[in-house]
Amino acid sequence: MGAGLGKLDGKHALVTGASSGIGAAVARELAAHGCRVSLVARRRELLDALAAELPGEALVLPRDLASPDEGIADELARAAAEALGPIDVLVNNAGMQRVSDVADDNDSETRAAVERLLAVNLLFPLRLTRAVAPAMVARGSGCIVDVASIAALAAPPGMAAYAASKAGLAAHSETMRAELAQHGVHVVTVYPGPVDTPMAEVGWAAYESTATQRKLLPEGRPDELARLMRRAVERGDDRIIYPRVYGGLRYLSHLARFLIDKLPPSVMGR
Repeated sequence: MGAGLGKLDGKHALVTGASSGIGAAVARELAAHGCRVSLVARRRELLDALAAELPGEALVLPRDLASPDEGIADELARAAAEALGPIDVLVNNAGMQRVSDVADDNDSETRAAVERLLAVNLLFPLRLTRAVAPAMVARGSGCIVDVASIAALAAPPGMAAYAASKAGLAAHSETMRAELAQHGVHVVTVYPGPVDTPMAEVGWAAYESTATQRKLLPEGRPDELARLMRRAVERGDDRIIYPRVYGGLRYLSHLARFLIDKLPPSVMGR
């Protein structure tokens, strides 16, 4: 557990994927606890509607995070900081899901779809983190929240690209925690299982899941996960697995990370 930010009143949080689902729930939760919030997603109309209902200051920043323009991350960080002040909390939540077999991803259209998924789920969060982290390090304070997925640990057939993107984000997040802790910046890695969101519905539909099948897999609520994420930012929790029943999937990874953290740098080739 690292150093949390404590009370969030007056802090500035930038949330990607804020137009619906987990992102919108997190924006509401942080705003309810006094945060000024920068909202990032593709659909301006949804961001405008969310901003109108939030109790405090909110900045709408509609952007396509799959764009090949690498300057978007720097531009977003700069625009948010200029409008609402230094970014205290970055929530890398934007994501997209795609269900298909690798053997079927063999034409230009499907390959482009996979590359777009990787851009949104992995490349952009890394770029935005690098755009925001230096200012946090300079201040000696800040929190970066990466929303990975339980699919990073175990995923059904058809989710190879999605699982790979989330596993990459999780690995980056878990490793970055030790790098930034010495500078007063905390990192929270979130591993959601099934959560009742529009994106999850896409997955259920792709697998033609029945109501009975869905009952076999515990499903969480975005507002409840948002509360856990807000508390993690305040208290300095390192990671969240939600719903908690999926925590067993993390056990072996936990053990491996613990052992790696205890090894001297020379053993790790550093």
